[in-house]
Amino acid sequence: MTESSTAPNAANAFDVAGFRRALGAFVTGVTVVTTLQPDGSPRGFTANSFTSVSLDPPLILVCIAKTASSHAVFSATHRFAVSVLAEDQKHVSGVFASKAADKFEQVRWSARKTGAPVMDGAAASFDCTTHDVVDAGDHIILIGRVVDFVDTSSSPLGYCRGAYVNFSLSQDALAAAGARARVGAILEHRDGLVLVDTPQGLALPTGIRLEPASDPASLRGVLAKLGLSAHLDFLFAVFEERGGTESQVQIYYRGRVLHNGSPWLDSSVRIVPLSQIRWDEVNDAAVRAMLERYVRERRQDAFGIYVGDSEAGTVQPLGLA
Repeated sequence: MTESSTAPNAANAFDVAGFRRALGAFVTGVTVVTTLQPDGSPRGFTANSFTSVSLDPPLILVCIAKTASSHAVFSATHRFAVSVLAEDQKHVSGVFASKAADKFEQVRWSARKTGAPVMDGAAASFDCTTHDVVDAGDHIILIGRVVDFVDTSSSPLGYCRGAYVNFSLSQDALAAAGARARVGAILEHRDGLVLVDTPQGLALPTGIRLEPASDPASLRGVLAKLGLSAHLDFLFAVFEERGGTESQVQIYYRGRVLHNGSPWLDSSVRIVPLSQIRWDEVNDAAVRAMLERYVRERRQDAFGIYVGDSEAGTVQPLGLA
């Protein structure tokens, strides 16, 4: 075969820059990967090439470019940690993406079982021993066996198409809805879903605004009155409900009851297992349809955001694992 027949055709050359842009469409979290160097000093870098591998045994992985300055250290390490940054930790991401010599002096961190540093305030962290190092093109795949981990209620920092993404509550969107808004919550208790007995049937806890808890008309105020301390995670549905000439924006979040909160619950609160919801007792058709979707997506562990009105709309996937 001649040299000319094996040379890459310029028209068919692989578009590396385009490939990178296409990969950027996948929404990821932002992590800081850390270890201790042979002299005991900490080393770390920012990465979004992180994923789970196995539950039994508990394995996770990160990918490291062979051209990275940390490649030699991490390819030989016997321990490392991955901190999944919370959405208020953009500065931590920036520090570990830089070439600063004093990175660990600019952030708060601590050590767990292996001694590898983990970021204080992270949404989650995984302390690992090295399970394997796999050669993969211009990267290595560093696989860790998790020996300790921390999970919190903090919302994670996201990354997509070269920009940070926040997935928590949007106060601006709530403010824009104004007095026409009804703000509710789909809350999971360890024993089931939180519903409220009303004269009209079973309903979700709702208010006319999100904050503050001191306002009995707000969602936080309603939850406090019901004895519910809850963390609201993500937006679940936004739709407009029309009634005659008036319309009202309905905004619902999904979240969970914090079990270290109030020790009592109001007598109107019902904790109902997902499989035992009496749909005929949920009289609001829009709420019933929304809850039916919630149950389906909970079983699939794949949530989206409904946008539309009470009769028609679309479910936008979050794009998160």
